Amino acid sequence: MLKNVALLITLIYSTALLTVSLLTLKDLPNIGVSFADKIFHCGAYFILGGLWFATFAFNFKIPSRKSMVYAALISITFGIIIEVLQDTMTVSRALDVYDILANTAGVLLAIGLCYLKYGKKVKKT
Repeated sequence: MLKNVALLITLIYSTALLTVSLLTLKDLPNIGVSFADKIFHCGAYFILGGLWFATFAFNFKIPSRKSMVYAALISITFGIIIEVLQDTMTVSRALDVYDILANTAGVLLAIGLCYLKYGKKVKKT
């Protein structure tokens, strides 16, 4: 099923992530974990990286290893752009290097799992 709708799901998720990232978030419950925000960033970008991999590999039929590289580059760049937009376009959000690191960690975890599952099946040319 994911193979047929990966692009649509990826675009919807990317748009939702962009929207949530640029909104002013007030009155969020405190869950008592000082780095909960970084865990959210890591998880959100883990999903984003996996979705972009699925889009490239399944919808566009790009070989797995290239799909991993493309997914990582797009997802990490997307995260950096959002952080810059938060700093320049909002008054309540600011650029945070640790958010960028958490985003990147999530993407790399997703790509690492994709490599374990799909990376070894590709013939070297």
